[in-house]
Amino acid sequence: MRVTPLPESMPRKQEPNVLPLNGEIDLHVSPEVAESLRLMIAKKPKQVVVDLTKVTYLDSSGLAVLIEGMQKVKQYGGRFGLAGVQEDVKHVFDIARLDQVFEIYPDVDTALAAKQSAETSE
Repeated sequence: MRVTPLPESMPRKQEPNVLPLNGEIDLHVSPEVAESLRLMIAKKPKQVVVDLTKVTYLDSSGLAVLIEGMQKVKQYGGRFGLAGVQEDVKHVFDIARLDQVFEIYPDVDTALAAKQSAETSE
C-alpha cells in the first residue's frame, strides 16, 4: 500500500501540519512515511499530528519512524501527536508501552484542539 492522503471528500480541510496515512505501514512503506515526516518537520511547525485513522497495520519499522519523528519535533520544542489509532494498531503501541510515550488522540480535531489549549495556557 502507498502512503496516501485521505480523500478530498473529507469534510475537514487539510491542515499543513497533519500527515494522514493510509493502509499498511511496514518496511516497504516506512521510508516514504519517514520522508514525508522529514519534510514536514523541517518547517518546524509548533505541532505535528500523524493521522492513523485509515492505517490497518503498523510494524516495528513504522513505529521506529514515528518515534524518530516525535524525537525530532520535541528537540525543537514542538508537540507530536497521533490521532485516530485503530484498535488493532493501538495494540502494538500498548504492547511496546508506547501508549505512555506518545500523545494519542481519538481524532485529528481533538489533537489540534489540544495544541490550541496548550498554547493558551502557556
